[in-house]
Amino acid sequence: MSRVAIIGGHGKVALHLTKILTSQGHQVSSVFRNQDHAGDVEQAGATPVVADVSELSVEQMADVFRGHDAVVWSAGAGGASPEATYAVDRDAAIRSMDAAQEASVGRYVMVSYLGARKDHGVPEDNGFFHYAEAKAAADEHLRNSELAWTILQPGALTTDPGTGMIEVSAEPQQDSVAREDVALVAAVVLGNLGTVDKTIQFNTGETPVAEAIEAAL
Repeated sequence: MSRVAIIGGHGKVALHLTKILTSQGHQVSSVFRNQDHAGDVEQAGATPVVADVSELSVEQMADVFRGHDAVVWSAGAGGASPEATYAVDRDAAIRSMDAAQEASVGRYVMVSYLGARKDHGVPEDNGFFHYAEAKAAADEHLRNSELAWTILQPGALTTDPGTGMIEVSAEPQQDSVAREDVALVAAVVLGNLGTVDKTIQFNTGETPVAEAIEAAL
């Protein structure tokens, strides 16, 4: 049994991940901003931690993470504004990585997006530009950290029921994947140390998640 802290704990991916992990006997602490969501998080099986990561310092985050074995970042500003996007998707994410190191957590899984990179190619006048910039900076910071990291890069997220089947590829045949399957991928990589220091690009496919990931390593 391990203890996992999920940042953005009320998101759909996070709630699916919580259910998967707790069904396997792991303990989950879910960090989220809105007190009104505590019931949903508890129902999924996690211990609620109500906090706004955009306002927490590295030291405050480290206090939250201490005693955990892994951190999963599944938070996002949701395109609220460029300022909010940089505050959450870049700055808070980077502080969480530094906090995980300070708290001696070690394992860190980042939920990013397919195509995230410094040369993302999104034009500045595109509404997606700020998110692309923020995620590129956060992912780069994680790669340069001393954490045992894995970056997940799924395609467009859907609310379709999960199939448990994906395709891992730099150029997947499909361009979307169910959030439930993203959660399953996160759960599988947490338990597979062969995914450490790896970026996994995937979408829905025809291969069981664990098998697809193992074949890609």
